[in-house]
Amino acid sequence: MNVLVLGSGLVGRPMAIDLANDKSFNVTVADISKQNLDRIPSNLPTKKIEKDISSPDQLKSLLNDCDIVLNAVPGFMGFNTLKEIIKAKKNVVDIAFFPENPFDLDELAKQNNVTAVVDCGVAPGMSNLLAGYVDTILDKTETILIYVGGLPLVREYPYEYKAGFSPIDVIEEYTRPARYIENGVLVIRPALSDPEFVNFPHVGTLEAFNSDGLRTLAYTLNAPNMKEKTLRYPGHIEKMLVLRESGFFSQDEIVVKGIKIRPIDFTSRLLFPMWELKEGDEEFTVMQIVIEGIKNKKKIRYTYNLLDRHNEETNIHSMARTTGYTATTVLRLLAKGLFDRKGICPPEYIGQNSKCVDFVLNGLKDRGVVYHQVIETLE
Repeated sequence: MNVLVLGSGLVGRPMAIDLANDKSFNVTVADISKQNLDRIPSNLPTKKIEKDISSPDQLKSLLNDCDIVLNAVPGFMGFNTLKEIIKAKKNVVDIAFFPENPFDLDELAKQNNVTAVVDCGVAPGMSNLLAGYVDTILDKTETILIYVGGLPLVREYPYEYKAGFSPIDVIEEYTRPARYIENGVLVIRPALSDPEFVNFPHVGTLEAFNSDGLRTLAYTLNAPNMKEKTLRYPGHIEKMLVLRESGFFSQDEIVVKGIKIRPIDFTSRLLFPMWELKEGDEEFTVMQIVIEGIKNKKKIRYTYNLLDRHNEETNIHSMARTTGYTATTVLRLLAKGLFDRKGICPPEYIGQNSKCVDFVLNGLKDRGVVYHQVIETLE
């Protein structure tokens, strides 16, 4: 089967490597950056194409020769890229995490007989899949709470943070309004709001804040209380709030010495070198998913814990592993015909099929990404 991977960045590259090591696939990787493409080991059977994926004409020429697509472009170009893939009638797994509503493309996907799995990373992604799975087990789901973050093992002043995926998408976490469900009502709060301290075994105390990671769960699952929070080392929230409220993340142009610039472009140039996750940097991904509800008139709590670290043997970072291997495992699920629902399919739809859930969890486990399940009866 011919697989096209769009994007060869921090997450796209490990996904391409994972798929290229599978004899079932012929892998083509496309990126505008030759530097990114050159980082894929030359001994792997991959075809590398330097193209501007944001150009519809160049993208169409790539889509002609593939059977299935893995979309790993930055969020700002994700929606339009996904639209072109669907118009080309190609099944797709998407980790672009774009701000637009993916269900706006649902009818187009159905008309073109396309299965488009969106938000297929770690969170959103596995968080959705496992929430959807437990929702099918419980008679009534009452609460879904997700904590997730990717952090460097070594804390360095001033930000104590490294970007495990596209840095411009990291800034989105600090600016995009957060949606969550409280008492059955959709609530919209600023990003970085409602800070709290949370303790995690083998990690310590982290601070959590509202971010827009709930995404499709806000519309697909009928639980009266649902929230997702991002994790950072204590003190990070205040630094980001100062930058945001001072206008450093603004996309509105200002004039400096007669030159128009966007503050976010200036800020990015300064921050990204400090946030760059360099080869060999040790980091980890921590996630906890708590789902509570009623089963046989008893209150039940399902908890899934993930603590994944940078793999020294493969030198692949944890955020790339936990995000990318979720997407490549789901791509295998589609390639084998084990999930063929048409239209826009967030991961919670996959979670409604226990065999699909087992396939994904086992595929991740084979790659060293392990989710630990705890089931408790609360009353």
